[in-house]
Amino acid sequence: MNTTRLLYLSAFATLTFAGCSTTKQVSNSTVKLPPISAPLNSKKKAPLSENELKRWSQLDIVKDTIPGMSVDRAYAEILKGKKSVPVIVAILDSGVDINHEDLKDVIWTNKKEIPGNGIDDDKNGYIDDIHGWNFLGDITNENYEFDRILGNKNSVDEATYLEAKAAHDNQFDKSNKAKVKSENLLSSINESDAILEKRLGKSVYSIGDLNSIVTEDPEILKSKEIIGKILSIGIPVSERKLTIQKQIDDYNAFLNGENAKTNFRKVLGDNPNDITDTKYGNNYLLSNKPVSLHGTHVAGIVAQLRNNDKGGDGIANNVLIMPVRAVPAGDEYDKDIALGIRYAVDNGAKIINGSFGKSFSPQKQWVFEAIKYAESKDVLIVHSAGNDAKDIDIEATFPNDSQDKVTEFADNVITVGALNFDYGDKIVAYFSNYGKLNVDVFAPGVKIYATTPNNSYKYLQGTSMAAPNVAGVAALIRSNYPNLSAKQVKHILMDSGVAITTDVIVGGKSTDIRSFTTLSQSGKIVNAYNALLMAEKLSKKKKFIL
Repeated sequence: MNTTRLLYLSAFATLTFAGCSTTKQVSNSTVKLPPISAPLNSKKKAPLSENELKRWSQLDIVKDTIPGMSVDRAYAEILKGKKSVPVIVAILDSGVDINHEDLKDVIWTNKKEIPGNGIDDDKNGYIDDIHGWNFLGDITNENYEFDRILGNKNSVDEATYLEAKAAHDNQFDKSNKAKVKSENLLSSINESDAILEKRLGKSVYSIGDLNSIVTEDPEILKSKEIIGKILSIGIPVSERKLTIQKQIDDYNAFLNGENAKTNFRKVLGDNPNDITDTKYGNNYLLSNKPVSLHGTHVAGIVAQLRNNDKGGDGIANNVLIMPVRAVPAGDEYDKDIALGIRYAVDNGAKIINGSFGKSFSPQKQWVFEAIKYAESKDVLIVHSAGNDAKDIDIEATFPNDSQDKVTEFADNVITVGALNFDYGDKIVAYFSNYGKLNVDVFAPGVKIYATTPNNSYKYLQGTSMAAPNVAGVAALIRSNYPNLSAKQVKHILMDSGVAITTDVIVGGKSTDIRSFTTLSQSGKIVNAYNALLMAEKLSKKKKFIL
C-alpha cells in the first residue's frame, strides 16, 4: 500500500470537490466557479471540425463534449488578468528546433554562459550550453536495450537475460509483420498516387483536387479514399512515402541484425557504464534536423505560442523550454537519462517532461537516484506511460518511480496514459499502457497538432503527446501558484481530474472492456480548470507537513 498517497489524500481532504466551489471577483460581483465533472450519456454526434481537432486537448468535456483539459475555459474564467512567473520546463527528448517560429521566443537561455567562447563560464561541466545540452552528440540511432543485453550476457542476471531474449524474439516477430504491412501500404499509396496523377494531370495535388474528381470508376474511388486520408491531416503524399520507407529500412536493419551489430556509441568517446564520466556530448541540439521531430512536437504541446494564428496553441503561456537531448531512435542509455535529469535540475527546471521509455534498464539505479535528486530539489517529472497497450503493473516500463511495481520511492513523478478525442467507450487510446498502481492519470494523446522542425506543424500521437499536455498544465499551476511544491502539484493533477466511471475499450479490442477506474491510480483525466481551482484553494491554506 502506498502510504505517501494516503498522507496526501488526508491532507487534501478539505480540498475535495464534492459540493464545493471557489469564488472569483469580477468587477463588483462575486462569481462562483464550480468544478467540472464528466457529463453522463453525452457524446459529440458530429465529427470534429478541423479547428476542433487541432485544439481538442484545450476544449471542455461539458461545453464541447470532447474530453479535453478545459484549458481555454481556464484562461477565460480563472487566469484572465492574473499575474504569473516564468517556469522552466526541460524537454528530455530527441532535440528541439530552437529556431521554430512558434518556439524561438520561449527557449531557455543560460545567462551565466557566454556564447561561443569555448569556456565553461558557469562551471557546470558543459561548455557553451547556451540553450541546453546534447548528451548524444551526432548519434541519431541506437540499439535496443535487449540487444545490448544479449551482446553482453555478463551485464545482467540469468533471468533478465532470458527476458531480454524473449523480448528480442517477440520484437522480431512484430517487426517482420509490421514490415510486410508497411510494404503493402507503401505499394498501395504508390499505385493510388500514380492513378490520381494521371487523372489530374499533375504530380502535386490538393484535397480540393481530389474532391473535384467525379467518377464511378472503382479504382479511382479507392485511390481517392487512400490518398484522401493522408491529405486530410495535412501531410504531403511524398512525405508520407518517405516516412513509410524509413520505417521499412528500420525494420530491415533490425531483422538482419545490422542494428544490433553497430556500436553507435563509440562516436561519443565516453564509457556508458561509468556515471562519473560526464565530459561528453555538445551544445548542438540538431534543431532543424528530422531527428528532432519528436522533441520539437513535445515542446510545442507545452509552449507553442498561444493565439498567434500559427499552428496550434501551447498549454502554458509563461514558460521557458530547456532542450536536453538524450533520447535517440532506439533505446536510450540509463546514463544519459540520469545525467539529463540532473542537468535540468541543476540549471533551474521546475518540470521535466520525459516522453520515452523502454522495457529493460540495466543501470536503473542511476535513474532512480536522479529522480530522488530531482525530488530533493522540488522538481516535478512528467513521464509517458508507453504505447504497448499493456498493464505496466505487470510488465514494467522504465524509467519509473517504483522498484517493486507497488511502492513509490519518490513522490515527484506523474505517469500519464493517453486519451482519444472520442468521449465514450473509446476514450482510451488503443495503444496506451495502463495500470492501477503505476499510471497516475490520463490526458489527450491522439492526433495532437503541434510544432515540428523547420517551421512546420503535424499531428502526432502517443503517450508521448499525453505527457507534455500534463506538463503544460503543471506549468500553469507552478507559474500561477509558485508557492506550491512539486509533490503538491502532482497530487493536484491527480485529485482534481475529471473522474470517468464508465466502462471503456482497452487496447482497441472490443472484447477487452474494463472500468476506466481500474486503468490508473486516480481513475481521472487531467483537467486544467479543476486543477487551477484546487491550486487556488491550496495556495491560500497554511502549510502542512506531508
